[in-house]
Amino acid sequence: MYLKIFEENNDVDLSSTLLLERLKGLHPKSIDLSLDRIKRLLASLGHPERRLPPVVHIAGTNGKGSQIAFLRAIAESLGKRVHVYTSPHLVKFHERIVLAGPSGSAPIAEDRLADCLLRAEAANGGKLITLFEITTAAAFLAFAETPADLLLLETGLGGRLDATNVVDKPLATAITPISIDHVAFLGDTLAAIAGEKAGILKAEVPCVVGRQEPEALKVLEARAAKIGAPLHIFRRDFDAFERGGKLIFQTAAQQIELPLPRLHGRHQIDNAGAAIATANIMFGSESTNEALERGLTQAVWPARLERLPPGALYNYVREGSEIWLDGGHNPGGAQAIARALAEMRQQQPGPVHLIWGMMETKDAQAVIAPFKGLVDRIYTVPIPGEPNAFSASSLMKIAANEGFKAAMTSGVRHALLQSRTASSRPKRVLICGSLYLAGHVLKLHGG
Repeated sequence: MYLKIFEENNDVDLSSTLLLERLKGLHPKSIDLSLDRIKRLLASLGHPERRLPPVVHIAGTNGKGSQIAFLRAIAESLGKRVHVYTSPHLVKFHERIVLAGPSGSAPIAEDRLADCLLRAEAANGGKLITLFEITTAAAFLAFAETPADLLLLETGLGGRLDATNVVDKPLATAITPISIDHVAFLGDTLAAIAGEKAGILKAEVPCVVGRQEPEALKVLEARAAKIGAPLHIFRRDFDAFERGGKLIFQTAAQQIELPLPRLHGRHQIDNAGAAIATANIMFGSESTNEALERGLTQAVWPARLERLPPGALYNYVREGSEIWLDGGHNPGGAQAIARALAEMRQQQPGPVHLIWGMMETKDAQAVIAPFKGLVDRIYTVPIPGEPNAFSASSLMKIAANEGFKAAMTSGVRHALLQSRTASSRPKRVLICGSLYLAGHVLKLHGG
């Protein structure tokens, strides 16, 4: 429909991969937090952000994607058509923009992505803009032009100055657990980071607040009081916990018993509880126990404490071994993974090996520390195609200084082979430290 605008220009290449590479050149920085540039571009595009379906805007440090996965599954179980915007992607950029369709939601098609990128590029007119900003504008075009009942919108970084924070009146907002991350852009204290996340709060728009440290919660409550945003706070207004192999969700008015979430780890009970609280706000009496049950048991969110199914990487481990994958890359995420790993080891004892790669912008020492006493060996790996990743040798030194038995390897397959030869027993192997590494692993595995 829209591609005909560009057909007369023989220099235009409609490959989204080449387009994205070209758009990277519009700003010397990958991150430059501001709302001015995207507001200018959206105005040139006719304000697609004003034609979106009802929006749930989600910020936080950890658990955003998992909460979105639960909300999407709950909404779709109610027959709702759901758009989803998340970042970063694991294997293909198209994963970031999920569009509702007659047979359910799916990542944006290649021709549609290229079309929206070209239109955003033309409207921008070569002006300074970051890749995330211009691709967010392109996503808003796709969302505005595709019928849906709901848009689950994840912030890219922070909240206050994030490119997604241009929706004046979302249906609801949510803030997941906040921890130290992206200190160069958001500040180096929980209070400073919480202040940035609180920027998505809107007057008279309800916000569901997940489990928080007191320092962060205090900031969120102060901002909400100042602008008149009603808060629904974990452990104050709602709670979720495990009892007798079930998830118990309760408020002052109700207590319901549901199956445990499909996603692994005790932290997913918190995420599921926040999703249920958000669904209750969004759908009211439509949010039946049956819909909630289907949502919890059908939610899918790859590379978040995911046990890999049969595939290529099992050729490199002993029969009976398990391969787990998680993209957590900050101290809060690492603590959640470590708690889940400890529970697994208690239920099923046996050797645990860690394959670890990270970006240099992250606090590697703080991420690896929670695994003390839980893993027998660490194999460090580079992350292919990421010049800002730690070298395997640097990570090995960090792990060794923390008291781990560590060895550097040339890559994931080499690390799996090293793990295999270290003992003759089947083992649990966890690959972790970066979403970029997780995406690389999924490619290797064939998923």
